[in-house]
This record gives sequence, C-alpha cells and structure tokens, in this order.
Amino acid sequence: MAPKNGELRWKRVLLKLSGEVFGGEGAGIDWQRVRRIGEEITQVAKSGAELAIVVGGGNIWRGRTAARQGMDRATADYAGMVATVINALCLQDVLEDEGLDTRVQTAIEMREVAEPFIRRRAIRHMEKRRVVIFAAGSGNPFFTTDTAAVLRAIETQAQAILKGTKVDGVYDKDPVQHSDATLYSTVTYQDALTQRLQVMDSTAISLSMDNELPIVVFNINEEGNLKRVLFGETVGTLVTG
Repeated sequence: MAPKNGELRWKRVLLKLSGEVFGGEGAGIDWQRVRRIGEEITQVAKSGAELAIVVGGGNIWRGRTAARQGMDRATADYAGMVATVINALCLQDVLEDEGLDTRVQTAIEMREVAEPFIRRRAIRHMEKRRVVIFAAGSGNPFFTTDTAAVLRAIETQAQAILKGTKVDGVYDKDPVQHSDATLYSTVTYQDALTQRLQVMDSTAISLSMDNELPIVVFNINEEGNLKRVLFGETVGTLVTG
C-alpha cells in the first residue's frame, strides 16, 4: 500500500552505501561527495525515520581483486573490512557536523574508534533516533557487504533495504555497455537470481527473499532521491516477492 502524502513508507530502514559512492570518480574519499550524501541522510533522519547504514569499502580496497593478484582471500577480505571502517568514520564525522547523533558499530572489535556490534544496543540506538553505521561487514571473509546489509537489516527489524548506487536502478543488462538497456521499476527476487540482474549477490538476494525484505535500488547521486524513496515516490527499482 502506498503511503499518504507526507507519510513515511517505512519507519525503519537500512541504507546500503557502496564504497564507490564515497570515492566518486576515483579511489580514496571524495569529501565533497560524502558531505552531499550526509546532507541527504540528515534530511531523512530529521523527517522521523529510524535509520541504519551499512557501508562498503571498494573505494579503498577490494578483497577479490587482491586475491586475484595472489593475496590470501581471507586476509584480503579482512583488509576490506578495515577499509569500510574508514568510510564509516568519515560518514559519522559528516553526520555529526550536520547535528545528528550517531554510533558506529563494527563486526570486528576496535573499541577505541567504535562500538562492537550488539544487536539489542543497535536497536535501542535507532529507537532513540540515533543513526547507526555498521562497518566491517559481517566480520566474516567470503561474504560481501551486501549480504552484511541484509543480515543487519533483519537483525534490527528494518522494514526495507535502500541500496544507494551510482546507477538509476536495476537494468536488464549493463547500461554502460548497452544503450538500449531497460530499467525495471519492479522485479521479483526470483528473477533477480535467475537472470543475474546485479541487484546484490545471490546470498543477499536469497536471504532477503526468505525473510520477505523488500529492496529498493536507486541512484544516491541524484539529489533528493533518498527522501523520495522513503516517502513513497517511484524511484529506482523495487525488488520484492
């Protein structure tokens, strides 16, 4: 059911941000871009939504790439988890500067800079309108931050996952390589799996399907999109049963 005008579609959501949106066109951190995303998140947080965020680290480190070059895969993935903590701390700094109360929780303990992930504490933070940023993935190698996002969403009883990317949604084929690519407004979990539509990895999709957790894939770089999604406008692609 669509929400009434001015009403949130979902009260509690988890926003998944890839490392790419932190880095812009290159590697490292594009501070101006992080600040703009922070402003979008602040608008949503101040509108009454309970918000958690899972961040990737691909702008700094990609475990699979390092593994292909000869590095032990588990070690490479742990290095990637540390990279997500860097992004989380940068985002926290921006959000705090915007006046939000935040907490960073990590799946790998580093108490000097963040809380360890504790499910009940994370939920309590969200109930108190604190923005919780989850870093270090799930704490396990061989699992992506997409899978970590679905896991954290289920654990914190989020009603949906909003996946902010650099593209407008889910296409039938790569829009960068194919000018005739078609953007889907909705797609089923099963179609996303069987057609390999690059929504999330298969583990994340399957976990979402098993728990009936809707996913919205949208372009975080377009100003106002995050708020539009939360207030029920048709933005990007809805993945559901």
